[in-house]
Amino acid sequence: MGWGDLGAFGEPSKETPNLDQMASEGMLFLDFYTASPLCSPSRAALLTGRLPVRNGFYTTNAHARNAYTPQDIVGGIPDSELLLPELLKKAGYVNKIVGKWHLGHRPQFHPLKHGFDEWFGSPNCHFGPFDNRALPNIPVYRDWEMIGRYYEDFKIDLKTGEANLTQIYLQEALDFISKQQASQQPFFLYWAIDATHAPVYASKQFLGTSQRGLYGDAVREIDDSVGKILHHLQQLGISENTFVFFTSDNGAALISAPKQGGSNGRFLCGKQTTFEGGMREPAIAWWPGHIPAGGVSHQLGNVMDLFTTSLSLAGLQPPSDRQIDGIDLLPAILQGKLIDRPIFYYRGNEMMAVRVGLYKAHYWTWSNSWEEYSKGIDFCPGQNVSGVTTHTQEEHTTLPLLFHLGRDPGEKYPLSFASDEYQRAMEQLSVVVQQHQVTLVPGEPQLNVCDKAVMNWSPPGCEKLGKCLQPPESDPKKCFWPH
Repeated sequence: MGWGDLGAFGEPSKETPNLDQMASEGMLFLDFYTASPLCSPSRAALLTGRLPVRNGFYTTNAHARNAYTPQDIVGGIPDSELLLPELLKKAGYVNKIVGKWHLGHRPQFHPLKHGFDEWFGSPNCHFGPFDNRALPNIPVYRDWEMIGRYYEDFKIDLKTGEANLTQIYLQEALDFISKQQASQQPFFLYWAIDATHAPVYASKQFLGTSQRGLYGDAVREIDDSVGKILHHLQQLGISENTFVFFTSDNGAALISAPKQGGSNGRFLCGKQTTFEGGMREPAIAWWPGHIPAGGVSHQLGNVMDLFTTSLSLAGLQPPSDRQIDGIDLLPAILQGKLIDRPIFYYRGNEMMAVRVGLYKAHYWTWSNSWEEYSKGIDFCPGQNVSGVTTHTQEEHTTLPLLFHLGRDPGEKYPLSFASDEYQRAMEQLSVVVQQHQVTLVPGEPQLNVCDKAVMNWSPPGCEKLGKCLQPPESDPKKCFWPH
């Protein structure tokens, strides 16, 4: 979902009344970022509070490549990483994930081995349908075992876009909240729905209801579901005791827009890129009785901050034996303070850009290769900015491209290298970058090796359902990451 997909962020059709109300009752973050311009690394960052280059969710197969966890990935979240639910357990929390996990699908990477007590959802994206010979259909799990597969037991109609998954995910959330409230049990719910990811889907009652087409239908259903979750908390009388945060894992995928992708507002490009459209996210914090209503924050925030902020809310300290990149946002949320901190924009193993204050410096630029672009894969449709949205990886480390995001949020007008403003800003930025690079110890890359034998052929629970498939011979290879 993109920065420009919600009415509160200026989407012209104003079809997100519940999220807009959540914003008016809570706080809107205008400068909130993800830690990576695509799915898996940003989720790993959210749950560990650490940059993907530290937690292993990146590749060294090629320079500055986006890598994730498709079915044939061998790696996943390392045991050495401490995830938010593991830590919250120490404070007596019960933890549930609903929806997409995406941190590895092999048994050692199962969410219940990394702090979650319950899971309803899937280890991978809902791509398919597959023939179960060359590729298996993706499983859907309840807790430890699969209960079916997408397109077989959990239908997604690619022609009409109809699927009931968001409704199922909503019911899972409501039931979990009710159960914990009944036993006075503190809880953490990670509601990771994926209807706005291509192939986009919505349930029957939402199909055809949006001015924006199928993508808008999916957004409307998510909006409606968030409204129901917040209303449920209020009905149970626990809204003043529950902190809720809404955001996205990466910018809208313009490659599949407008039918299967959203809007990044005025920002440049989209998912897969380290321009603002790829990494700046819609973000809303809601906590009635604590967060002043109608707040708007210019605090630079990041999904990794949700790790540290959640620990703070639970009265826990972040682990002291490792570098944590997330900061505690509570002073910004509750007292309106502005905390000075940089935002690093990584693509794979490369720091592409950094933001300090209103200045953003690009040390590398790349949209995608000419080869991919010539196949019709365009991450910046209608937004070519000469010398900025480059189709070759361009290094600017000696003279970074500098933008003032206040005057130029669309990254169209780089500041003149000769200007005093450029010199002053770069003096400040260079110190931040140097400090970051000197102290950076990259984790062991998890997204280098692929093998068809590790796909979801026979996940736990397949025997009971008669859904086990025969895997091919193991043949590990370097994964190919074109972007």
